[in-house]
Amino acid sequence: MLAGTSPRAGSHWTDDGGSHERRGLKHRGRAETRTVPIPPRLVQLLCAHVENHGVGPDGRFFRGLHGGPLSESVYDRWWKLAREKALTESQVASPLVRRPYDLRHAAASLWLNAGVPPTEVARRLGHGVAVLLRVYANCIDGGEDNMNDMIGEALR
Repeated sequence: MLAGTSPRAGSHWTDDGGSHERRGLKHRGRAETRTVPIPPRLVQLLCAHVENHGVGPDGRFFRGLHGGPLSESVYDRWWKLAREKALTESQVASPLVRRPYDLRHAAASLWLNAGVPPTEVARRLGHGVAVLLRVYANCIDGGEDNMNDMIGEALR
């Protein structure tokens, strides 16, 4: 259940002088929440993480040394290392998941390729089908043979 965001704005731009500003969810009322369903395997992984590492004072799963948000430099350093471990050399040189936010595109592509209806993919991403088709549909990668088979089957 998502209840808000805490984007980094810089201490000069927040009311309390902190580097992060607490906000409501994008395009929603200030107190509105959004349910984000996740697969059971991810629930297991998150539960194991909480059991092993606990959570921060504000409920964060992943936090900096003093319990607050991870600094962008630490986050960026670990992200680059993870990409190098998980991807091939040519993929690391490509824009593939260059930023953690790119995982949204990867998730949308995976779900659409798996046959999840666009209405459900859009709901899980937190927006409408029009945005899904405009922003994410061009991120679908692979599956051409399967698509050709499906079209061929429909023509029989």
